[in-house]
Amino acid sequence: MKPVEIAPLLSKSKLKHYTRLHQKKFRDQEGLFLAEGLRTVRELCQNLPAEEMLVALLVRDGEAEAASFAQAWKGKLFSIGEKECSQLAETATSQGIFGVFRQQHPADTAAEAVLATSVRSFIVALDDVQDPGNVGTILRTAVWFGADAMVCSSGTADRYNAKVLRSCAGSIYAIRHYGVDGLEGELRRLQEQGYCIVCSSLEGKDFREFSSWPEKQVLVIGNEANGISDAVRALADRLVRIPHSGAVVRVESLNAAVSAAILMERLALS
Repeated sequence: MKPVEIAPLLSKSKLKHYTRLHQKKFRDQEGLFLAEGLRTVRELCQNLPAEEMLVALLVRDGEAEAASFAQAWKGKLFSIGEKECSQLAETATSQGIFGVFRQQHPADTAAEAVLATSVRSFIVALDDVQDPGNVGTILRTAVWFGADAMVCSSGTADRYNAKVLRSCAGSIYAIRHYGVDGLEGELRRLQEQGYCIVCSSLEGKDFREFSSWPEKQVLVIGNEANGISDAVRALADRLVRIPHSGAVVRVESLNAAVSAAILMERLALS
């Protein structure tokens, strides 16, 4: 078995720089994000759009499995100690591996052109979904069901938040995603390109009653507490709800990520 090469130590200046990526303001300023955990980092590396999207891999001394995996990027691999690991970690029990990555390019006119001319297209939109776990789970589910993109309102949790990255298990590169200041304006633009706006709502029509679905559609998932905003709701071509089973409703509503998964299955696979 080939021995694992010893990586150079991470410098104090780089440690300070990477630790600041815990802050959204600094992440956006630098166009970088910090990911933690072997599964998350490995999946991000496997889905790199280009090699330069990986900036650095940081592995704690003694983490044999992580170090062995990271050898493929040994030119970007650095060793860290327990103290540095504690500074970088945002989990109670760190797995001892971190990755510094570049954020997706916010503008991609070529991708937009494909979406605009494609015969069949499916987009997910988040209207102030605030729980990072929900955002990450919805993103990963959107990848599973083949969504072309995910668009997020300014009130939606940051897609490069550590909890989002853990929830999507490193699939952040597997789908085009972007944020907008006003979701209603973006939805109007998509409507002009022929998209049907489908909003999840408790006041909507049972989704099983629709015998067919448009070729191009946007599924909008609303805020956990307040649902779809009035401005977005006014744009809806279809309001849909997920029916409950039994005569008595025992819970107020479904979790946002669960609702999204059920509706994505119907819209994407029908």
